[in-house]
Amino acid sequence: MKASVILEEGWTQIFSGETITLRCDIQGAEGTQWTYQWKPDKFNIYPTSNKIRIKVTESDSGEYRCLGRRDTFSSTEWSEALRLTVSDKPQASLNADKTVLPAGGSVTLTCSVKQSSGWKYFWYRDQKSSEPLTTQEAVSLSDQQIRVSKEGEYWCRGGRGGRGGDPLYYTECSQSVKINTLASIRPVVTLQPNWTQIYEGEKISVRCEIQGGDTEWGYEWKAPDSNKPSNQNEYRISCEFLLYTNLHLTD
Repeated sequence: MKASVILEEGWTQIFSGETITLRCDIQGAEGTQWTYQWKPDKFNIYPTSNKIRIKVTESDSGEYRCLGRRDTFSSTEWSEALRLTVSDKPQASLNADKTVLPAGGSVTLTCSVKQSSGWKYFWYRDQKSSEPLTTQEAVSLSDQQIRVSKEGEYWCRGGRGGRGGDPLYYTECSQSVKINTLASIRPVVTLQPNWTQIYEGEKISVRCEIQGGDTEWGYEWKAPDSNKPSNQNEYRISCEFLLYTNLHLTD
């Protein structure tokens, strides 16, 4: 008969602080009373079980083997080694498809944990210590995605390892993503060079800077008709955002 070590959680990557269960399976062992022996030896606490439960740290990385005994003279061979690698506690990653809420629109947020599986994701707005967002505050699109329609600062984190209730283990919170509405986006006109007085015949540049958003903008200017800059139509700022500037020329 052959023994084998099984990681019950089935995860491909394990992190420091998680609790895992290793099980020793013996093919064709139904109806037989077995005792078990484990490597490393520290898990051989009488009476030995076919399962060991470990809250792992990085020092628990290594190879795990087991065998089964029916009596003093009869046992299986040692199983093949199951190699565990325990990594540092991970941090979730949060991405938004855009950071400016269009009028009546929404933003899609995606949370992930790199190179690992089995996570349930939790979403927060404005305060990390607050309760996760509810279904009234966000629309679930998939296990990793939600849609929100309210401005604010958002975080997420992953959890796994629970049995029917809250997870036993959580990742670090992601970096925050700030979602703005158009009303909070503020255009500012600056003069280059930044002179306090301008004289006829001088050359100047007027720059429009958008504060509070990372969207690529097009611009519309309002200036004297004789010196009106050309329009760029990639994005048209609504009336309340049109920019007015008077440059007074001194003779």
